[in-house]
Amino acid sequence: MSHQLAIEHDVIGVGFGPSNLALAIALNECAKRSRLKCTPLFVEKQPHFTWHGGMLLPGSDMQISFLKDLVSLRDPTSPFTFVNYLHKRGRLLDFINCRTFYPSRVEFNDYLQWVASHFKSQAAYGETIVAVEPVTAGQTVTSLRVHSRSLAGGETVRLARNLVVAVGGQPYVPQVFAKATDDRRLLHSSRYLDLIERVVPRGRSVRVAVVGGGQSATEVTVDLHGRCPEAHIDLIFRGHALKPSDSSPFVNEIFNPDYTDFVYAQPAERRDAIVRNFRNTNYAVVDADLLDQLYRLLYQQRVGGDTRVMLRPRSEISNVDAGPDGIEIGVIDKFRGENRRSTYDVVVLATGYDRDTPHGFLEPIRRYIRDAALDRNYRLVTNPAFRPQIHLQGYSESSHGLSDTLLSVIAVRSQEIAESLLSTISRRELIA
Repeated sequence: MSHQLAIEHDVIGVGFGPSNLALAIALNECAKRSRLKCTPLFVEKQPHFTWHGGMLLPGSDMQISFLKDLVSLRDPTSPFTFVNYLHKRGRLLDFINCRTFYPSRVEFNDYLQWVASHFKSQAAYGETIVAVEPVTAGQTVTSLRVHSRSLAGGETVRLARNLVVAVGGQPYVPQVFAKATDDRRLLHSSRYLDLIERVVPRGRSVRVAVVGGGQSATEVTVDLHGRCPEAHIDLIFRGHALKPSDSSPFVNEIFNPDYTDFVYAQPAERRDAIVRNFRNTNYAVVDADLLDQLYRLLYQQRVGGDTRVMLRPRSEISNVDAGPDGIEIGVIDKFRGENRRSTYDVVVLATGYDRDTPHGFLEPIRRYIRDAALDRNYRLVTNPAFRPQIHLQGYSESSHGLSDTLLSVIAVRSQEIAESLLSTISRRELIA
């Protein structure tokens, strides 16, 4: 435990991915404009900045325009735009010649790392927040005591006047796989590149199940076949067919920042209906180009009389048993009334992320939170005697719309949160 006096920060950000990186830019801009001093710190559990490192597959492209970067929708003249990144890297003309709005995921990660390098002094890498406690004066909570643990096990305590939580989703493991969660042969797609070389050695005829019917599942299937053509791969999913994502221009308008106001203004049941209606833009769907690539792969298999990659649609997984010979998966096809059991050397879960998990580190201040729902500025509603603001980024799809977990609104959302935070700093300076 650190025994030195805890340093106080105006804002502590939990996580330093794209959302809080965009906030770092917005806080810097807003503080300069309003001539206020703001001292943020962003605590990130990874040892360095990486965005979805386990899925930075060669050849995988962004599914969102580069113009929806960290700042362009708010301020296209900012030095932190993707276009300026290309200019600084000496690749602007080359990128223009590619004639695309969709850079590779590897390049976009490099852009984010480039931006993060400008905010190195505001980041503490390799630390995990373990507890957030109230600091009181009488009946009033004046600030927060934030405990973090380093990769080496040491603890640090800092004080925060405000908190912004943006740690992303937790890899979702379906309940049917609960007994196998500690099995080294079971991995989530979020760790795919980190672990696949270990569990699927090149040149070995292994049996692999990929579970999921969306973009990640399809990307893993195509990549795995490319790196290990000898592998037998079953793509197991519940739907009748792999479906394309709807990225048509009129539908894409639901990701516009002003659509957030429309969704938030609706009563709860209408918000639910809107989210359900547009799920095919983001969930259990696949980019059309990737679908074509997979279909051609399967067709060439038929030409050669090969069945190494198999689609297993309409497959409801009923039971999972991990044994010495592999992980056995039992599936039911309810439409045909058929049961099938297969044993695999490796299982990759491309089952998405859970964003409903309550943050355990907030437990010590839970009693001050009035409602789990957020206000329009992504702030938790707290008791009047609780002065710190706590904002959440990426946890309000049900109240703010489908764009909440995506890059589409982070340029605008970060400014809304920054202005909300800076207003408390200006009020404090007026009182002082």
